[in-house]
Amino acid sequence: MEDSRIALPIGANLDRFIKSHESHFKYASGELSQLLRDMALASKVINREMNKAGLINLAGNAGSQNAQGDHQQKLDILADIRFMRALTKGGEVCAIISEEQDDMFLTGKNNGKYVIAMDPLDGSSNIDVNVSVGTIFSIYRRKTEVGTTPTAEDCMQKGTEQVAAGYIIYGSSTMFVYTTGNGVNGFTYDLSLGEYFLSHPNLTTPDDGKIYSCNEGNSNSFPDGVTAYLNQCKDNEMTGRYIGSLVADFHRNLLKGGIYLYPPYRKGPNGKLRLMYECNALAFVVEQAGGKATDGKQRIMEIEPTDFHQKCPLYIGSKKMVDRLEECL
Repeated sequence: MEDSRIALPIGANLDRFIKSHESHFKYASGELSQLLRDMALASKVINREMNKAGLINLAGNAGSQNAQGDHQQKLDILADIRFMRALTKGGEVCAIISEEQDDMFLTGKNNGKYVIAMDPLDGSSNIDVNVSVGTIFSIYRRKTEVGTTPTAEDCMQKGTEQVAAGYIIYGSSTMFVYTTGNGVNGFTYDLSLGEYFLSHPNLTTPDDGKIYSCNEGNSNSFPDGVTAYLNQCKDNEMTGRYIGSLVADFHRNLLKGGIYLYPPYRKGPNGKLRLMYECNALAFVVEQAGGKATDGKQRIMEIEPTDFHQKCPLYIGSKKMVDRLEECL
């Protein structure tokens, strides 16, 4: 048997990959690389704790609500704490805005050059039933002078200002997917070695697809154009797939080709998803992978933020599918 078949190669680990690709980032000086490693470290801790959540009473509702009135799960709070600690200790981040926090969190590291917007645990209510969940993050360079106290200006930036973004999906395998504006790469976590290894290099999404993902329970109050598009999907016998965890739905469509829709509806006239924590990050990823993201009127990453917890409609996925939706709108 050939040696290459006896010992099949594994991809580069995440640390080595980040370091070897530092030069692709125009501000390369090591801090962003360390920041991405801090994100990866926190995700390993969260992956461990989620895997034993049912055994140590970490699943279920925490009995509290976040800033938007959503019921918090115990793991929402735990994930928020883990990321806050990891990013504060890392020292590269001066401020964080989180879906689980009412206001901007100051790390006390005023020499940090970066700010982060994140959803620490998207889809956490699905943990109780063993459905995939995820973490979503956006990284920006601060606007105020390094060494000073950060202000809201540092966090309230358009998606076009992102220097990196990505997500971690915790499922049948745990993956870390990110971009710094030079394509998208995905890394799969090897539990036995405690390392992320490159498994999806230069990830691209199909230009067209056969999957549409939408919560059709709200369809009675969707805009007419969205209803018309969904009818087209059904007339063309496309496949409807909706998990209810944004990261899981997005990840599947990114790999296989598809479109994810969260339109305005009666109870959510601006949709449900948050521009700063969810939409901008995934829009950056999908565009770098060859796809498209819009709110139905403009490119997601060009929306001017007005509030940390701002909501917006989201139509994201394979370019031709989003184009056809826009024609209906």
